[in-house]
Amino acid sequence: MRRAAVAVAAGAMAVSLAACGSAKDSGGGSDSSSSKKGDAIKVGLLLPENQTARYEKFDKPIIEKQVKDLTNGKGEVVYANAKQDASTQNQQVDTMVTNKVDVLIVDAVDSKAIATSVKKAKEAGIPVVAYDRLAEGPIDAYTSFDNEEVGHVQGKALLKALGDKAKPSAKIVMMNGAITDPNAAFFKKGALAELKGKVDIAKSYDTKEWKPENANANMEGAISALGKNNIVGVYSANDGMAGGIITALKAAGIKVPVTGQDAELAGVQRIVTGDQYMSVYKSYPEEAAVAAKMAVALAQGSKLDDIAKDKVDSPTTKAVPSVIVPVVSLTQDNIKDTVIKDGIYTIDDICTAKYKAACDKIGLK
Repeated sequence: MRRAAVAVAAGAMAVSLAACGSAKDSGGGSDSSSSKKGDAIKVGLLLPENQTARYEKFDKPIIEKQVKDLTNGKGEVVYANAKQDASTQNQQVDTMVTNKVDVLIVDAVDSKAIATSVKKAKEAGIPVVAYDRLAEGPIDAYTSFDNEEVGHVQGKALLKALGDKAKPSAKIVMMNGAITDPNAAFFKKGALAELKGKVDIAKSYDTKEWKPENANANMEGAISALGKNNIVGVYSANDGMAGGIITALKAAGIKVPVTGQDAELAGVQRIVTGDQYMSVYKSYPEEAAVAAKMAVALAQGSKLDDIAKDKVDSPTTKAVPSVIVPVVSLTQDNIKDTVIKDGIYTIDDICTAKYKAACDKIGLK
């Protein structure tokens, strides 16, 4: 897996993307970074919510640092968080357009609802990088993870955890993400490709706003409908929901494998204790650094040929220059080789007093 080397210490982050080159030579060869705009650019950054730990802890600070590094300290990031409200995010785009940012990085709350705002930005001459979620409208670039592969990884892991319990009559509960998030559909598609026919998906939910409390309520409903002794496992699309699910399972006295995604600290700690079987580790530092690189290049009038080797079609735009970052299954066996090795967390972060005994038991020292 190609990963950026990340060190997080004393609030500083160093992300090496040497393979991508520098912003000065990121174009296809015809434009230099100074031929249209200099380094004093303004990058609008719109993130979707602040309940998931990753956005404030990784995405925002890494993008800010990368923009500074790529512009000799002269670039500015103007930030806004929609707090899971699509209308708020559309208003934030309008404000960014009014304030004449040079480029937008948008992680859409609702990929369809954002399309009109993306069009407004384009009409104002502001290029748009779709970040993490494939926004509709005339976007100029896109970076995310292989989201269907995320679902495949989760589905395979759940089957592995079930072992000989994985059979067509075995009942599992499927807790998918929000229907407004296009990624959720890809996760679901990949997971279904692995699980369908091998287990009985007895209950399936599309969880409103990805909220743990909604997943908790759904899980309580599933337990009531299916019976506590008839559930062998739970597919959870992310770690936040897994937390809500596991709370409901524990209250009912049920211990079964539960999947996740995002490698949130609480999720990793649940993996250490065995309450959660796995998560999907995605290198947010690499994704964030790529988005910053794309944004700086577009703002400076450079091409993306040397950055984006892939092309992705959205429902409204064909052949969008894209960078797809790979993912990996995170279990007790590879915590050291993933989130610790990449500097996302330290052993001290994970193995607090509450988790010390569990960490010792699995050799996480």
